[in-house]
Parts: sequence; C-alpha cells; structure tokens
Amino acid sequence: MKYNLFSNTGLIVSELCFGTMTFGGEGYWKPIGGLQQDDATALIKASVEGGINFIDTANVYSYGQSETLLGKAIKDLGIKRNELVIATKLRGRMGEGHNNAGLSRYHIFQSIDESLTRLGMDHVDILYVHGVDPLTPVEQTMHALNDVVASGKVRYIAVCNWPAWMVMKAQGIAAANGWHKFEGLQYFYSLAGRDIEREIIPMAIDQKLAVMPWSPLAGGFMSGKYNRDKDKAGGRRDSFDFPPINKDKAYDIIDVMETIGKEHNASVAEVALAWVRLQKGVTSTIIGAKTTDQLHANIKSTELVLSADDLKKLDDVSALSKEYPGWMVERQGGDRVLKP
Repeated sequence: MKYNLFSNTGLIVSELCFGTMTFGGEGYWKPIGGLQQDDATALIKASVEGGINFIDTANVYSYGQSETLLGKAIKDLGIKRNELVIATKLRGRMGEGHNNAGLSRYHIFQSIDESLTRLGMDHVDILYVHGVDPLTPVEQTMHALNDVVASGKVRYIAVCNWPAWMVMKAQGIAAANGWHKFEGLQYFYSLAGRDIEREIIPMAIDQKLAVMPWSPLAGGFMSGKYNRDKDKAGGRRDSFDFPPINKDKAYDIIDVMETIGKEHNASVAEVALAWVRLQKGVTSTIIGAKTTDQLHANIKSTELVLSADDLKKLDDVSALSKEYPGWMVERQGGDRVLKP
C-alpha cells in the first residue's frame, strides 16, 4: 500500500479508501448493502490490516446505519482514532421535513452533530457536501462549512458531484472571505465513465485538489461478472443499475481487460482498479466490498503494474468522444507547445 498527500494539507492517506456504502440495508440502500455489525467489523479490520487508513461513509447511507456500524466497529476493534482518516458526507434527505435535506446552514450544523453522535466521535477529518442544493446560495454554504471547521467538528471540507464551474465559484468565494476552501473532490470515475477528465481532473490538477474516485468498478459492471454473454450475474447491478454507463462500450472495455488480466494473472476487477489508481490527479480510490475475500482482492490490485502498452490499450478502447470546446482548445493550442 502506498500513501499520498491529501491536497496541500499535509494529511497523508492510503492510495485506497474503504467505502462503507454496503453497511446497513435500509430501504433504497438494501440492494447495495445489507451488512450488519459482525460483517462490518470484519471488513474494517481487514481494511486496516491491509494498510488502509482512509475510511469513507455518508449520513445518507442506509439513513445513518452505515455511520453507526462504522463507529462501533472502530470502537470494538480498539483502533486509535488518530490512526484513521474518517470522511462523511451531508446534503441528502434524512427525514420528511422541509429542512431535512440540502446545504443550508441549518441542515449542515444539524447533520454534522447527528453524524458525530452516530459515529461516536468528536470530529471527522473530512466532510463532503454530497451534491448540489439549488435552493441555497453557494456563499451561504461555504460560510457555514467554514464555521463548522472553526468549531473543531471537522478538519477539512470537500465536495462530491458538483460541476467544475460551481466548485471554482465556491473556491473564489472562500478565498475572497478568508474562509476554508475545498481540499478534495469525490466523483464517479472508471474505465466505463471517464467524464471527469473533461473538466474536473484538469481543475483538480491546476488547483492541487485531491481526487477520490467513487465506483471505480462502475457499480460492479467492471468486476468481471458481466460480459456480452452474461448480462445478469447476481450482483447489485441486476437490481440496482447505477451509475449509468454505455454498456455496449463497456463490453468492449471488458474484452480488453480480460486479455490484459490473463497476461498478468489478474482479475478484471484488479485491472480496472489498477487503471484508476494510475490516472493523473488521483489521490485515493474508494473501494467497497461485501466480503473480506472481495476486499482482499481489491487491495491486491495495488500490486498490479500495468505496462505502457496495457494502459494505451485501455485508454484507446475507453476514450471519451471529443466535445466542444475541448476539441477547439486542443486545436488552437497546438502552436503554443514548447518543443524540446
């Protein structure tokens, strides 16, 4: 296991982050998880023993169950709090009331207090805003997040699923007011979904922001269970078809991954995870698991070294189509390249 800096903070995190979306199984989240305390504790134990020091959860995962199970697992295992980097998220709906969702000051303060109670902790290391709230001005959200950090309940703030322009707007507002800025980005990124390479990754590299890809196996579609001859495999994709991907293109990618995997004596999932881990700007790839065997296999992917030829084959088969203004930027920038 290797370790990387989290943005410019000086914080050091493992190149894999263990995600706890499989913990609990309430309502909407039942097809994804269903794991209860014994299994959750075993997975946290295996993660830490595998060198992972970065754990990711969210208040909305099974409506608080994931945080509760994670907190108890850490306590029962006797893991020192300062040996882990704990991240949670807020924004999602946590109740029927009008103010039980969003990024208002009201909901941010309410949510962090409830998350800390469930986790059994006095602070989290990273707090993500989990999505866009069209009803709350970005300035109010950033002011509230700054105050949450100042309260000592949160060390760093980060963002999930916002468009690049909105992230930069938030960073500008924070900088102008001397507030804490976002230090990290959590976005869907896999061989089957490379959209963030258009705007998010370039922004992250330019602004020195940490990038944490979620669903690097595209909701299990790149796990090796699926191919053109097997579109149902008993995985969560059978009943929870998310995130959306171009499956015809994904099958082409899987064909190439199978070939590369055989050459390295590695699984399709290991190839998929290794590719994400090796991409520019990536700090820590979020992995999930329902069993310790799955987790050990995912951790093993850090040992896989893909050659330049392997990476080219994967890049070619999964390449994004050219879109405007990207193709114009590339075309017009051709005369401003320094030659060696």
